[in-house]
Amino acid sequence: MFGIPLPWVLVVLCITLFGTYRGGYHFGWSDRDKEMQIEIARKNEESRQTEQKLNEKLNENASKLLEANNVLDQKTTALAIANRLGKLRLCPTSSVQATPNPTPTATDTKATSEPDRPTDTASDADRATLQAIAEIVAQGDRNTAALNACVDSYNQMRDLLNGNK
Repeated sequence: MFGIPLPWVLVVLCITLFGTYRGGYHFGWSDRDKEMQIEIARKNEESRQTEQKLNEKLNENASKLLEANNVLDQKTTALAIANRLGKLRLCPTSSVQATPNPTPTATDTKATSEPDRPTDTASDADRATLQAIAEIVAQGDRNTAALNACVDSYNQMRDLLNGNK
């Protein structure tokens, strides 16, 4: 051809083809890296928005739980005050048994008209029992409110993450 031996033409041709392939390969990966960076940035932004929504929902549920606990504390305090004032009473036991031979009642009206103790006052044991019952009920109510808040939070997070908004 132009005075260049054929083996050198083939070498130059191979180097040119290899250089072209190498350049295309390099620029292809470079373009793919740029596309991936754009996609990663987009996904990160979506994740931040989802995280903000999740935090808002969790804070909302936490404030609802705090309000419910405050209401329960007020009820518990009111119940404790009523117990201390003696306004609460336990139901009397109903184990009164009739005797087969009733004894004649006493004729002294003074002895039968006055009870041994006033019936309206609660004993210290009754008050302690009522206080223990009130504490058990209050703790149960708190646990129920906490469980319901947990279930609500879980369902909201699941719906938000699954796209059920």
